[in-house]
Amino acid sequence: MGDVRHVLVLPDRDAAEEAAEALAERYELDEEPQLVRDALAGEDDAEDAQWLLVIEDPEARLSAAELDDFAAEWDGWREEP
Repeated sequence: MGDVRHVLVLPDRDAAEEAAEALAERYELDEEPQLVRDALAGEDDAEDAQWLLVIEDPEARLSAAELDDFAAEWDGWREEP
């Protein structure tokens, strides 16, 4: 199957770090999710940044619905590819 990547958008770094740990434990991922800071357009302040959690899912084991629910636990959402 092709390379599948999921992106969860989370409101802050703490939420992203907690979600990354929980995701790795809950779904027994082969690779740790990658945290990426996404500054909002025109904003220099770190407080105005969203954090992205990038999950490599080469075997397409994770469902979109599960990830939607998971991201919502941290007031986040899953980006559609």
